[in-house]
Amino acid sequence: MRSLFGKKRLFIEFVLILRYYESEVVFMKVAIFFGSKSDKDTMKKAADVLKEFGIEYKAFILSAHRAGALLHETVKKVEDEGFEVIIAGAGLAAALPGVIAGATTLPVIGVPLECVNPGVSNGLGGMDALLSIVQMPPQIPVATVGINSAKNAAYLAAEILSIKYPELKEKLAAFRKKLADEAVASGLGVAF
Repeated sequence: MRSLFGKKRLFIEFVLILRYYESEVVFMKVAIFFGSKSDKDTMKKAADVLKEFGIEYKAFILSAHRAGALLHETVKKVEDEGFEVIIAGAGLAAALPGVIAGATTLPVIGVPLECVNPGVSNGLGGMDALLSIVQMPPQIPVATVGINSAKNAAYLAAEILSIKYPELKEKLAAFRKKLADEAVASGLGVAF
């Protein structure tokens, strides 16, 4: 009887320790928003970079104009679920990053997107979206990367998170070293 009690006690202690460590486990989380299904291929590049660095993400297709109330609810939910950075891609008037920035104090990284509808550009090459995102009013900043540069948005999100997560900072340092090594190697022995 005594050994059964000892096993139960050991099991209970194990469960308590497991619960303690589960509560201590923190996941780096980035939310990715974009306003249209047509933006999916470009914004997937951000997800690919986040995966490469072991950063959890969730993506949402929500228009700032067509689903404003749902967008605000989703931003609140993202905050409540512990996301720490938001990447938002938008084309044309590109209101999405700014609307999100106005609804949260989380850092928002805007990705200006070129508007191409069935294979035809609107003729502005994404400059309309770039200027819309980069010219946010004072007190509501949106960090802005280049046109269609979802990958850079993810690298910037990783850098922001690395302030809090030392293991991510180490991964970024190793990544940068690899880039430097590749640049040196590719620059040696160039023949003309």
